Amino acid sequence: MPVPEPESASAESQSLTKAQKKAEGRARQEQQRAAKAAQKQQQQSGQNAGSSSNKSKGSTVQKKPASESNKLSSAAASSSKDAPTTREGAVGADGLSDGPKSRGLRIFSHFGLPKTPGHQIKGDIHPAIVKLGLQFSEFKICGANARCIATLTAFKTVIQDYVTPPHNTLSRHLMTHLSPQITHLVTARPMSVTMGNAIRQLKLEISGSDIDLPEQDAKDALCQEIDNYIRDRIIIADEVIEDLAVKKIKDGDVVLTYARSSLVEKILLRAHSLNKRFSVVVIDSRPLLEGKTLLHSLTSVIPPIPCTYALLPALPSLITDADIVLLGAHSLHANGSVYSRAGTAMVAMLAKEHSVPVMLCCETYKFSETVMLDGFGKNELAPMKFSLDAPKSNSNLEVLNPLYDSTPASCITAVVTEVGLIPPTSISSIPLALGRTTL
Repeated sequence: MPVPEPESASAESQSLTKAQKKAEGRARQEQQRAAKAAQKQQQQSGQNAGSSSNKSKGSTVQKKPASESNKLSSAAASSSKDAPTTREGAVGADGLSDGPKSRGLRIFSHFGLPKTPGHQIKGDIHPAIVKLGLQFSEFKICGANARCIATLTAFKTVIQDYVTPPHNTLSRHLMTHLSPQITHLVTARPMSVTMGNAIRQLKLEISGSDIDLPEQDAKDALCQEIDNYIRDRIIIADEVIEDLAVKKIKDGDVVLTYARSSLVEKILLRAHSLNKRFSVVVIDSRPLLEGKTLLHSLTSVIPPIPCTYALLPALPSLITDADIVLLGAHSLHANGSVYSRAGTAMVAMLAKEHSVPVMLCCETYKFSETVMLDGFGKNELAPMKFSLDAPKSNSNLEVLNPLYDSTPASCITAVVTEVGLIPPTSISSIPLALGRTTL
């Protein structure tokens, strides 16, 4: 019998034709979808640009092939990318000039920008928090300890004025009530590590408060916990650090310090009260020039402490006379890096180069579990009011005043804490030694 090869071949050709038809249909549908999407994108770009030519043509839009519409959409995208952005004196849609705008560099765009004193108030904000936010934004309250104490004191007022709504418990609803207060303070100025640690501890105390306790007793207990935190972690800790650091100052020493740290100021005044004879070199820098406040405090005692005041460029000529360097800190991180006032890294590095011991005075509540490698990942900019002369509107200069920098652990000789003198890389071992999970 003859084999029916032609029939099988025809069946294969028919199935192949069906598959080809399906593939062609799918390709045609995708091409139509791409053409419609390109036309829609072109219409939206035309509407945003406010072109009058598209309006005069009427509502009917002529369809174009996919290749042509793709070219138009790519051309529109490239033209929008190449269009220059207005920076200063931009004219709005109403024909009015928006005035000069701060340009800023892209690598600093993530820094905490200074806020205007009258920033918008969102939500139910307590008057004490509004006042504190204004003081933060205007830099009337500076320093990690001062900001933390002011924040906790304001929260005591908020808690005392708080009333638990019906069908709610204080331990749950108070957390919701405090959230917009914290957000308002962060809006006024970026939160410091000390504030973050204190607020975290306060939330822990609120969540652990007894539900059966009367409301006023619970609020009094929370306020007492806030007072205990300020007393134990700041006031008493500072006294212990003073006792440890004063022993490192000998008669005839020249103590060099940078900017102003409230803890370093207490140490120097304590050493003076113990009749130790030493002199102080105060190194300062812009924009805040906090060293002037320290200089006034040291020279106001009787008898005044011999002091030398100089700006940061004069440091190389003065570091050779120093016997010890005392520095303060904004925060101390897990890898041992010190986050402090901008210029601290230069002082510590130059002191190490000249074999001058660098003692960092820092309470344990300033420790952070994060790792900081440089001062560019996180920082804050000082307001323009601290600058001498603002650049002209037609100038290409931009004034940037970062407030903090990062000092590597290799430049710090020892960290003076309330638990003793430790190397900066041994921070993570302190909670275990104290029997705690966190500091």
